[in-house]
Amino acid sequence: MGVPEKLAERMSMAEQHEYLRARFSRRSMIRGGAVTLGAVAGGAFVPGATARAAAPVRHTAPAATPVDGALVAPFGRHLAYGNDPRTEITVSWQVPVAVRKPFIRVGAHPWDLSRRIEAEVRTLYTPAGVGASGDHTQYYLHAELTHLRPGRTYYYGVGHEGFDPAQPRLAGTLGTFTTAPAHKAPFTFTAFGDEGVGYHGLANNALLLGQNPAFHLHAGDIAYADPSGAGRTTDAGFDARTWDQFLAQTESVAKQVPWMPAYGNHDMEAWYSPNGYGGEEARWNLPDNGPDKRNLPGVYSFVYGNTAVISLDANDVSFEIPANLGISGGTQTEWLEGRLKTFRAAKDVDFIVVFFHHCAYCTSTGHASEGGVRQEWVPLFEKYTVDLVINGHNHQYERTDVIKGGEVAKELPIGGTAYPETEGVVYVTAGAAGRGLYAFSAPESYEGHEHETDFVASFVNTKGGKVDETVAWSRVRYLDYSFLRVDVTPAPKGRQTTLKVSGIAETGHRVDHFTVSRRAK
Repeated sequence: MGVPEKLAERMSMAEQHEYLRARFSRRSMIRGGAVTLGAVAGGAFVPGATARAAAPVRHTAPAATPVDGALVAPFGRHLAYGNDPRTEITVSWQVPVAVRKPFIRVGAHPWDLSRRIEAEVRTLYTPAGVGASGDHTQYYLHAELTHLRPGRTYYYGVGHEGFDPAQPRLAGTLGTFTTAPAHKAPFTFTAFGDEGVGYHGLANNALLLGQNPAFHLHAGDIAYADPSGAGRTTDAGFDARTWDQFLAQTESVAKQVPWMPAYGNHDMEAWYSPNGYGGEEARWNLPDNGPDKRNLPGVYSFVYGNTAVISLDANDVSFEIPANLGISGGTQTEWLEGRLKTFRAAKDVDFIVVFFHHCAYCTSTGHASEGGVRQEWVPLFEKYTVDLVINGHNHQYERTDVIKGGEVAKELPIGGTAYPETEGVVYVTAGAAGRGLYAFSAPESYEGHEHETDFVASFVNTKGGKVDETVAWSRVRYLDYSFLRVDVTPAPKGRQTTLKVSGIAETGHRVDHFTVSRRAK
C-alpha cells in the first residue's frame, strides 16, 4: 500500500518517503552477494518487486512458469564497474520471460568459458493502471565478478537452462570486457545525457563505439519511460516497456563498454519505491560506495588510471523539480566533500571529473541553470579544483569559460587550455544524446561557426522560482545531437598531464575542443 493519491499530489518524494517509513514496513529488494570467478555467494531469486500504483491494482506479479529455455535468448547486456574497476565488474542483462537457472560463463579466451557463475534475478512487476503500461513483468539479471586481473580482457556469455553460450552454435552471442589497468596509462572515455529511445540515440551509440572508450558516463534521463519527469505517481504516460527498448538499443556499446549512469528527473519512477529508484535498482548494479544506498543508489565514485569519477544525484538539490529535494538530509554533500578531499590528496589521482544531471551553468531556454547545484556543490568544486563537470538536462551542447565565484575567471576559446589548480572550473552540458532538442536565447557558436557574444540572457532556478540573469560565461553553443569525448594522457611526476575534451556531433564532426592541464603527482 502506498501514499494515498490525494495526499501524494501535495507531497514531495522525500515527504512521501517519510510518510511510508512511519506507517509501513519497507519492502526492499533482495540483493545477492558478490561472486568471484569460481565461487558463488548468495543465490538467485524471482520474487516480484512490488510496484506502487496510482490506482488500486494487484501488487504482486502473477506466477510465472519458466518456458523452454532453448526458445529464449538474453538481450540488453550492459556492464558496470564495481568499487574497483581494476578487479570488479558486473555483467547485467534481460530475458523476456522467466527462465530456469540463469548464469554467466567467463574466461580469458572465447574457447575457454569453463567458469560458470549463477546470476541474480531481480524481477520488476508493473501492473496495469500504472501510466500507459500493461501488466508487465521484467526480468533483470546480474552477475558481480570480483578478483579479476587489472588490464585484462575477458570473454563472457550469458545464458540459462537450455541456452548455453559455450555451445558452438551460440558463439556469436559472446561479449568481452576489459578491466582498468593497474597503473597510469592513456585512455578515452565518453559522456552524454538525455538519450531515450530513437534514431538519434542509436546513431550516437554507433559513434561512441567508434571512439573505443574505456567507459561511458550517462548524465541522467536515461530511457524516458516516464516522459513527464516530475517524479510523482501522477506523472502521465509512464511505460515500463520503454526500458526493454532502451537496453536493446544500447547493447551494441554497453555489452563491452561499462555504462555508468547518474540519475535525472525522468529516472524517478515513483510507482516502485518512495524515492523513485526501485526500478533503477532492478536494472543497474552500480558501485555501492556512496553515502546512502537506500535513498541515493546512483551516487558513487570510482578511479580509472589517474582519473577519479564521481556520480551525483542532483534530484536531491533541485529547486526546479523538487520531488526528491532534500532526500539525503545533506549527507550527499558531506560525502561529496569527503570524496573530493580524499581524491585530491591521493598520490595516484591527478584529475577529478564530476557528472550529474541538472546543470550548474547553462543558458538553455529549457531548464537553464539549477540554483540548488550552485548553492550546494559549486563551492566544493572550486575549493577542491575539480577539473571537469559534465551535465545533461538541457538538450544541447554548451560549454562555459573557466568559472570561479560565479564569474568568468578566464576566457576559454575553442582550442584553449584551462589550469584548474589556479584558475577555476569548466562546465559542459552534453544533453543532446537523442531526445528532442531545446533552444538558446543567443546565436549558436561552435568550432568552424564561431559567433562571439559578450552577454547571454538566461535564468537560474532558485527556491523562490526562476530568476533572470545575464551571463558572460557561455563560450560554445551547439544545437544538434552530440556527445563528449575525453582523452586522458598521464605524464611523469611534475610534468603537465592533460584531459583533451572534444564535443562530437552526430555527423561525426567536432564542434568544440579544449584542454584541461595540471601538474602530475
